[in-house]
Amino acid sequence: MPRLPRTSPYWPVVSHPLLRRVLPGLAVSALGDGMAVVAVPWLARQLAPTGQRGLWIAVAVAAYTLPSAVGTVAFGRLLGGRGGAQLAGWDAILRAAALAAIPIAYLTGTLTIGLYAVLLAASALLHSWGSAGRFTLIAELLPQRHHLPANAVLTTISGFATVVGPPLAGILIGWVGSVWVIAVDAATFAVLALTYRLALPATGTIRRYEHSAPRTAGFAFIRRQPTLLGLLVLSVAFFFLFGPVYVAMPLHITDDLHASATLLAAYYTAFGIGGLLGGVVAGHLRHWPLRATIIGIVIGFGAAMLPLGVGAPVVLSLPAFALAGLIWAPYMSTSMALFQRSASTEQLPAVLAANSAVLVLAVPLGTMLGGPMVGAIGPRPTLLLSGMAILALGLVAAGFATLRRSTPGTVRMPLRSSSRPWRSQGEREAEADQH
Repeated sequence: MPRLPRTSPYWPVVSHPLLRRVLPGLAVSALGDGMAVVAVPWLARQLAPTGQRGLWIAVAVAAYTLPSAVGTVAFGRLLGGRGGAQLAGWDAILRAAALAAIPIAYLTGTLTIGLYAVLLAASALLHSWGSAGRFTLIAELLPQRHHLPANAVLTTISGFATVVGPPLAGILIGWVGSVWVIAVDAATFAVLALTYRLALPATGTIRRYEHSAPRTAGFAFIRRQPTLLGLLVLSVAFFFLFGPVYVAMPLHITDDLHASATLLAAYYTAFGIGGLLGGVVAGHLRHWPLRATIIGIVIGFGAAMLPLGVGAPVVLSLPAFALAGLIWAPYMSTSMALFQRSASTEQLPAVLAANSAVLVLAVPLGTMLGGPMVGAIGPRPTLLLSGMAILALGLVAAGFATLRRSTPGTVRMPLRSSSRPWRSQGEREAEADQH
C-alpha cells in the first residue's frame, strides 16, 4: 500500500491489519469488473443472431446486474445477519464459478447466447449481498469516524477500475477475444474469494433474531427509519433521472456534434478522472453533516450537467462533465456512511442488500425511458431535461430537509418495540442525527 501521512483520513484504513490484506484483492476484482463493462456486451454481440444483436446485448447487460434484486429477497432468510467477509466471499465464489463456466462452455462448443445470459444472471444473484458484505466489513472492523474514508477507498478503487478496465479490455479483446476477457474476470473474483478466505479470520457470526427474520427484514428496517427511507427515495430518483444520459450521450456526439466515438470516449474518460478525484476528496468530508452533503451532491451534479444540455462548446462542456464526475463520486460513500451509522452490524447486511436491490433497478429503468425521450425531443434536450430534473430534485430535497428542521414540536418515535427490545449504538446516533 502507498505510504500516507498519519494525519490522512485514509491512514487508519490502509494501515488496518485486516483491511490492508483485503484491499489488493478488491482492486484486482474491480479491474475485472471494469473489463467486463466492454467484454459482456461484446461477447453477446458475437453470439447473438445477426438480426437480434441489439436485443441480446441489452439482455446480457441486464443479466449481469438485475438478478441481484431477486437474490436479495430469495436469500434474505439464509444470509441476513451473517458476517461481512462471509457474504462478500460467497458472492465472489459464485461470480467466479458462473463466469468461469462461460469459457468452459465455449471450449466445449456448447456456449449459446441463451446459456450465456443464464450464466451471467447466475453470477449476479448474490451481488447485492456481496456489496452489503463489503460495507458491513468496514462497520465491523472500524469505528464510525473512519467509515466514510473507508467507503471512499472502495469508491476510489471502483473509479480507477472504470478508467483503466475498459481500454484494457479493448486491447485484450483484439488480442485473444472477448470470451477470454470474461475468463480473466472470473479469475479476479477467484482471487477475491481466496483473499476473503485467507486474509480474514473465519467468522460465522449470525444472530438468532436475524436468522429467523423474514426475507424482507432489510426493507422493513428502512421503512421504519424516515432518514433512510428518504435517502432511498432520493437515490432512486437521482439514479433514474441520470439513466437517460446513457442513451442521449452517444447520439448527442454523433447527431448534434457530428463527432466520432473518440469524443464520446473523451467525455467518459473525463467523467472517470473526475470520479477518481472525487473519491479521494470524499474521505476528507467526514466532519460534514451527511444528509446535507448528500443533498448538496445532487444539486451540484444537476448544475454540472447543464452545460451539456444547453449546447455549450466542448471546451466548456468537457470540463463540466469531469466536474460532474467529481461531484458524483462521494455520493455512495456518504450514503453508505449514513446506513452504517443507522443500523447495527447484525442488521446492516440485510439493510444494505435491500438498498442495493432497489437501486440496481433505477438506472436501467431510466435508461429505458431515455430511448423514447431521445426519439421524441432529441438527445441534447434530453440531456438538458435530465440535468434540470436532477437539480430540481436536489432543491426539493433541500426544501424538505429545511422544513423538517424548522418544524417546531416534531416528535420522533424511537425504534424500540416490544418485538425488538434491543437498540444498537448506531440507532441511537441515528435518532440523534434526525434531530
